[in-house]
Amino acid sequence: MPEGDTVYRTAEHLNAVLAGQVLTACDIRVPKFATVDLSGESVEGVVSRGKHLLMRVGGFSIHSHLKMEGTWHVYRPETRWRKPAWQARAILKTEEWMAVGFELGLLEVVAREAEDSVVGYLGPDLLGPEWDADEAVRRLASDPLREIDVALLDQRNLAGLGNVYANELCFLRGVLPTRPVGEVPKLDAVVSLAHRLIAANRDRVERTTTGDMRPGRMLWVYGRGGQPCRRCGTRIESGKLGATELSLRDTYWCPHCQT
Repeated sequence: MPEGDTVYRTAEHLNAVLAGQVLTACDIRVPKFATVDLSGESVEGVVSRGKHLLMRVGGFSIHSHLKMEGTWHVYRPETRWRKPAWQARAILKTEEWMAVGFELGLLEVVAREAEDSVVGYLGPDLLGPEWDADEAVRRLASDPLREIDVALLDQRNLAGLGNVYANELCFLRGVLPTRPVGEVPKLDAVVSLAHRLIAANRDRVERTTTGDMRPGRMLWVYGRGGQPCRRCGTRIESGKLGATELSLRDTYWCPHCQT
């Protein structure tokens, strides 16, 4: 699932070509909103909110979430698409550009004044202009018995972190992903590091938490089960962790560097 930095770049890309333009065609291929036609309306802008995208068009917001497979592409008119047309869920055209949303996990149209009904539950946005570290710490600390990995992934605590960042943050702070939040030292340092990491990667296509951009060297533990820890050489272990059986995610840790 794309993380907040990927969604941030998607919003920046879409905003660069759509903001200030008038839609000449609007095709929403979701049954509930299939009759929505925003043709003739001006695009005020496209913004990210954690892992969510909001396209503000006239008096409405087109709200999308990429989930596991979703992506937005931008094309010139008459350019061949890189994905099949049957996967398209939204097609927005201006005189010069076409934005196509493929395999979007969530797509809906809401009134501008109702944006909070779809993203208001989110915690402080790590890449937003109103990032509030103190509020993020407060929300994380409100459930001291919860595993730190699960708490970091809860978008109600802080918006934008995905499984890669949660695993890497636990390693960098030296705590097991299963450690209860209430036993994690310097929770404010965890939040501060989360902000620094995702901000450092928001303009990169390839994400790194090690600072090394060489292939195979960009992450500390995520996806490296059975391989030696880059710090101590101990074999990286792996398992699954989540708030429920339906939200289990692959988890990686070093049993020597993390306690």
